[in-house]
Amino acid sequence: MKYFLDSAKLDEIKTAFETFGIDGVTTNPRHIMASGKPFRRAIGDIAAWVKTEGLEGADRFPVSVEIDPHLDTAEGMIAAARDIAGLCGNFVIKIPATPEGITAARKLEAEGIRTNVTLIFSPAQAILPAKNGSLFVSPFIGWKEQNGEDCRRYIRDIVEIYKNYGFYGKTQIICAAVRTPKQIVDCAVAGADIVTAGLDVYRDSMRHAYTTQGIGVFTEAWDATAKE
Repeated sequence: MKYFLDSAKLDEIKTAFETFGIDGVTTNPRHIMASGKPFRRAIGDIAAWVKTEGLEGADRFPVSVEIDPHLDTAEGMIAAARDIAGLCGNFVIKIPATPEGITAARKLEAEGIRTNVTLIFSPAQAILPAKNGSLFVSPFIGWKEQNGEDCRRYIRDIVEIYKNYGFYGKTQIICAAVRTPKQIVDCAVAGADIVTAGLDVYRDSMRHAYTTQGIGVFTEAWDATAKE
């Protein structure tokens, strides 16, 4: 399973890459806003960092960038996607899971512009992006579970559908809006290709009370035996 960082803050991206070896980045308008930078500057800074690290290429280190959510026609989405994709070879264009979005994603993939169909909330929404060859599909987890839904079956269904029809591994499943270590585990057990989460979620996934307790026990033993 790959780990992507869900953030547009360059300091978080650097830390996550250096500490946890993240495999890519996902952004959205809220992350851009949280970075405190204008859209073009925020994605430009990420593109410059990618180049500095020698990570060029969407196949090597994909960076998902969302188009203007005001756009509601395939033609408008395609024009915006071409503009953003031309800025950096790592950029994968996030397209909404709507009829117009699916049309746009299909045409963009035919042009060689890789797409991430986002805001997926049902297995039915995940089928057409895979059929049309999108690089990624992003089923959301946190929003659904926040409203009382258990997402384990939802992700398993998408995985099983993809395996049934040869989509699995070709269109990669990014579990998005992942907010807890448990959700990471649920997605991994279901067979998702990728999870994308904030830096604190990955940090929390490596914390456990027994680990802390064990370090304390072994530290006391070490100190006792180290005395001469």
